[in-house]
Amino acid sequence: MTAVPPAATPTARRRQAIKLASACNGTITHVPRVAPLDVGVFRALAKGGVPFVMLGMLRQWPIAKLTPEQLKTQFADLRVRARAHDYVEKAFSAKRTLLEMPLAQYFDLVSTHTAALPPYLGNQQLPELNALCRWPPYFQKPVEPRLWLGPAGTVTPLHCDYDDNLFAQIWGSKRFVLYPPHQADFLYTREVNPVLFGSAHDPDTPDFEQLPLASQATPLECVVAPGELLYLPAGWFHHVRALEFSLSANLWAKDRPLALQP
Repeated sequence: MTAVPPAATPTARRRQAIKLASACNGTITHVPRVAPLDVGVFRALAKGGVPFVMLGMLRQWPIAKLTPEQLKTQFADLRVRARAHDYVEKAFSAKRTLLEMPLAQYFDLVSTHTAALPPYLGNQQLPELNALCRWPPYFQKPVEPRLWLGPAGTVTPLHCDYDDNLFAQIWGSKRFVLYPPHQADFLYTREVNPVLFGSAHDPDTPDFEQLPLASQATPLECVVAPGELLYLPAGWFHHVRALEFSLSANLWAKDRPLALQP
């Protein structure tokens, strides 16, 4: 008797729909840069399922007016968790090293570090700092924002989230290497959870002997500068490297991805 495969979950159907919609877009050669958008125009553009950068979006954010030294002084005792040692290799592992400390101690740690991979405050839930951000009302069901702080050389390895994402660059600049959702089969992915998939491919040091299919993936580079807001549609793979000391914030949506909305 032939076994009947289990029905696809709603999340699995969402992932497949995102990949199919992405394939219809063909090859994307650049990330558009646009002026600030009102909600209606943003949603219309975002339904295309392609990343874009909005310029001058953070002028009214109180957090953008703080210097690194002011942040360190005003929030010296704020408790944070630093990713340390080889957090790229162990990015999605429970064995990743996390060091809990006050924010002022993190700044001191950064100033004295000698390792090739600097310690990183990645994916931090910090309500005290989130209160200083002014997110536009683009998403109907946003989740709590996350903060990302670290010097040049901090890295978030290649992965994708199957939720729409807004990424605000507050200080410094970051380089994104992007791959569209329909190229997932080239990127040696593994499921971390139903809406997060990591990739074994490293765009900085590709190993096409061990991962030959990755040579068929088409990277798209984008540098996000201070004051800019990147819209990253659900399913887009991204590898992120800080080019200088950077503070960033991001906001995921629990809405149905805009690329799948009528």
